[in-house]
Amino acid sequence: MKIEGKHYHTIWLKDNNPEVIEVIDQRLLPHQMEVYEVNSVDEAAKAISDMVVRGAPLIGVTAAYGLYLACLKNPSNDHLIKAANTLKASRPTAVNLAWAVDLMMKELMDFSENERVQKALTMADKIKADDIEVCRNIGVHGLNIIRNLYQKHQRTINILTHCNAGWLATIDWGTATSPIYQAIAEGIPIHVWVDETRPRNQGANLTAYELLQQEVPHTLVVDNTGGHLMQHGMVDMVIVGTDRTTAQGDVANKIGTYLKALAAKDNNIPFYVALPSSTIDWDLNDGLKEIPIEQRSGEEVTSIWGWTGEKMQKVQLSPTGTPAANYGFDVTPARLVTGLITERGICSASSEGLLTLFPEKAPSNG
Repeated sequence: MKIEGKHYHTIWLKDNNPEVIEVIDQRLLPHQMEVYEVNSVDEAAKAISDMVVRGAPLIGVTAAYGLYLACLKNPSNDHLIKAANTLKASRPTAVNLAWAVDLMMKELMDFSENERVQKALTMADKIKADDIEVCRNIGVHGLNIIRNLYQKHQRTINILTHCNAGWLATIDWGTATSPIYQAIAEGIPIHVWVDETRPRNQGANLTAYELLQQEVPHTLVVDNTGGHLMQHGMVDMVIVGTDRTTAQGDVANKIGTYLKALAAKDNNIPFYVALPSSTIDWDLNDGLKEIPIEQRSGEEVTSIWGWTGEKMQKVQLSPTGTPAANYGFDVTPARLVTGLITERGICSASSEGLLTLFPEKAPSNG
């Protein structure tokens, strides 16, 4: 994707210094575009926990490069196991994080310490490249849904999003936004309703920013507007991302997603979830009971960051002393999901649906 006409990925090796990883500091967008340097596995974990980087796929890739940085410092088994545990603890809900770390560790343990640095870099680069292709393919399949809606209505297609499941949450293309970008490229007129997504405002800050940069028509709305828009026929489909999806099709996404799914169900509006298969937790079945829900600092609720025209500044919203709960995610039951859009195609949100696309994950196949 592009910023001011220049193509960017969200993470890369620093020019002329392959021992430093660089990322876009998403805490400062949309007002400042700054590059954040990651020099160690601890800094990679901090970048994840502090949401310098965010979005399940990007978190996973960042963790992979974090293990590469760990190898540069000390490729011993003990150090890598400690590094893996540090990375996994940085954010608990997004399964891509543990997936990437486990994938890296499984491979690295088969190599000698002298071989691990190059192997870690090669693997991290591959996970990154694979994510780009996965997101592109999600868009290819999701485009068919949008194309069919356009052929039916012959007018601008209105799509509601929640949080940011765009290019900034991945390496390129995004998950929920990939079908949108590919529809725009095909000439299908699109308008996107962008939820602000409190309390971190990823919709207002990030989704709106990247849609603006890609010249996609969009309108920012407060989180509770979606139901009203649906009641008045102003939404043709909802498409969101996910940080973890169970083997039965339950979906954990940014807090507030469940309410959008309920409103969509009540108004007979299709509700789709776009996800790479790395986001599927094949070991979990009941999302409500089994998916860990991250609870973040209440300060994110009681205060807000904004742009004064000269700098970023935090201001307090609520009375001093008022406690705040800050659940980062909620779980949307599979029964409310119209379909799952993956890199292999679209399926129902069910174990049967998922196994039609990923038959190798059937229990008999291990």
